[in-house]
Amino acid sequence: MATSEGVRAAGARWWGRGWGRGASPAGVEVGKSRTRHGGRAYSRGVPGLSGRVLVVDDNKVIRQLIRVNLELEGFEVVTAADGAECLEIVHRVRPDVVTLDVVMPRLDGLLTAARLRADARTRDIPIAIISACTQLEVDSGRSAGVDAFLAKPFEPTEMVRLVRRLMRRRKGDGEDGLPGAPAPGDCVDSVTVWE
Repeated sequence: MATSEGVRAAGARWWGRGWGRGASPAGVEVGKSRTRHGGRAYSRGVPGLSGRVLVVDDNKVIRQLIRVNLELEGFEVVTAADGAECLEIVHRVRPDVVTLDVVMPRLDGLLTAARLRADARTRDIPIAIISACTQLEVDSGRSAGVDAFLAKPFEPTEMVRLVRRLMRRRKGDGEDGLPGAPAPGDCVDSVTVWE
């Protein structure tokens, strides 16, 4: 597991907060991050406070960067190392938002998004692609049912804002309260949002 210095070197905000241990409502152990294939998925954060996010990326440093920044904002975060693992745990975890990288082993982010959309139990979960993608991959993501795209490298505040926006949309709160929020399909900085 990376130290706080390693996460800080990757550009994350780290304030030295500790996290409690316990079990989340979905039965997922809280207090550890997932580190290997085939094991159980873990999460950290305050269960149910702001919502649950499933972060899927094969790069451990990126997973930690996203996880730490979301946890600091009060989200409960569960991580998976690829799309196949995401599909294995998504029904137990029941996330409010899923973030996906595109290029991953076993099952890439675009196929994972398509499978999440094809499943009646997960089709309404907002999906954001967080990846350094080509325009073709962005267009394929839209066809697969992806709700938003955030290009790497990204500012952690943009990523948190995007997750909040998708969370509000899922909960039906309507207006996300952000001045000048983009219309579907508009690209603002490195964020693209679709309806």
